Amino acid sequence: MLRLETRPEPSRLMALASPLLALALTTLLGVLIFLALGKDPLRGLQMFFWEPIRSAYAWSELGLKATPLILIALGLALCFRSNVWNIGAEGQFIVGALAAGWVAMQADAQTGRGIVVLILLAGVLGGMAWAAITALLRDRFNANEILVSLMLVYVADLLLGYLVYGPWKDPNGYNFPQTITFAAATKIPRLFSGWRVNIGVLVALGAVAGFWLLMFRSYAGYALQVGGLAPAAARYAGFSSRRALWTALLLSGGMAGLAGALEAAGPLGQLTPHVPAGYGFAAIIVAFVGRLHPVGIVGSGLLMSMFYIGGELAQSRLGLPKSITGVFQGLLLFTLLTSDTLIHYRVRWARRAA
Repeated sequence: MLRLETRPEPSRLMALASPLLALALTTLLGVLIFLALGKDPLRGLQMFFWEPIRSAYAWSELGLKATPLILIALGLALCFRSNVWNIGAEGQFIVGALAAGWVAMQADAQTGRGIVVLILLAGVLGGMAWAAITALLRDRFNANEILVSLMLVYVADLLLGYLVYGPWKDPNGYNFPQTITFAAATKIPRLFSGWRVNIGVLVALGAVAGFWLLMFRSYAGYALQVGGLAPAAARYAGFSSRRALWTALLLSGGMAGLAGALEAAGPLGQLTPHVPAGYGFAAIIVAFVGRLHPVGIVGSGLLMSMFYIGGELAQSRLGLPKSITGVFQGLLLFTLLTSDTLIHYRVRWARRAA
């Protein structure tokens, strides 16, 4: 029979191969799901793994979807490496979009393109302010940051609903719960005419480089990780665990808020109740599939974007429910957790004793 045997030391090979094994298992389980639903599995896999990359325009849409996932996952990776469990990036994303949307709504026909910088800055500050609530309650009252950050997601969602159904509702919007359409000057500049992909892609790539330097090539990044993982050792070395908590949460919240600003002033162009797209929760999977490494997060962010686009295509072309996207995301997470077992354990065949 099969049994798990503890490895003498963690396997570096399996640490790298585990995401690939998880993807293979996700694909296999996806085939079984398509068969159970009476759909052609090859056609279903085509929707998820080929259609999102079949053309240059498809790649541009993939980049548009991947940008918020990568930005949020970078901040979460820093938090998780610092042993700070920020589960509320979705709420920070929403508040970042709200702050950016408020600035965008102040623009008029005479406003210059420089307001885009203010919009992005407002998004960053909004996300940081929302994350600061979690940091304050954890620091001052030792509240559990998992529960606090998660509950604040629902508070942010309710705040968004209040504003778009009430004070910020477009008076000429035929009573739809939405703000005015933002002025042209506030729109995030696009990279190519006729395509929706914008400079957010470049911002995300710059953030990847910045977080790589912070995490692995800076004294501050080292202090963050030590301060989070070993507070006693950090105090002995002169590092502050409180500083690690605040820095990790504020940076994470700022990245989520930046993603919200890019989304609100980018493809959306206004605020509606549909601003929450689940990016904050999906980015948790992106961070772990990417091994909490900025470069790995780029690949996992693109993969998760393929699931988003593939789910939309499967819904429109194959008649599958919208929840198929969440199914593939959940499968990837659970197969990754299963595959990670092989980092510390090896499978052995043992004969049953007589």
